[in-house]
Amino acid sequence: MGRSRALRRGPYRRGIRLLRGFSGVLAGGLVALSVTLLVAGIVGQQRDVPGPGVVAIAGHAVAAVVAVLMQRRADRAAGSARAAGAALGVVALTAVVLGAQWLV
Repeated sequence: MGRSRALRRGPYRRGIRLLRGFSGVLAGGLVALSVTLLVAGIVGQQRDVPGPGVVAIAGHAVAAVVAVLMQRRADRAAGSARAAGAALGVVALTAVVLGAQWLV
């Protein structure tokens, strides 16, 4: 019986683990935000009040899917440089989405 993949990878530095954890929280936050916007859009249409538009909902949903895929890549990356790159990609994507959709 061979060793598990987790044992073969070697130890990650503490900073990489913290970065991956932080990016995981951000990816989960984007998912929660996109679901919240979807519910707000549905409720807004049912009650005939203004709510988030289709473009905003779709943009957040696409960003959430991309963030989850990038986070999955960060969690499963063999090297710490690849894991850090994918995790930083999640952080950057979150900053772009929040900046473009909420600050403008």
